[in-house]
Amino acid sequence: MPHTVQLSEEFWNDARRHATVNSRSIPDQIEYWSRIGRITEENPDLPYGFIRGILLSKQEAEEGELTDYPFGPT
Repeated sequence: MPHTVQLSEEFWNDARRHATVNSRSIPDQIEYWSRIGRITEENPDLPYGFIRGILLSKQEAEEGELTDYPFGPT
């Protein structure tokens, strides 16, 4: 359910720029930042790159892009 939220003009313009670069809508960019921020607060010891890699791996798994990982000597 959509809700109206007041944002500063500066924040909106920053979100617009990032959305354009990342091929997202402005609301999608803001939701992305919100999601990353929440995950970061819940996992303060994990760096952004690691969190992003986990999210990418999760999406790949949901799309069936799985490969076997060889454990031990190859």
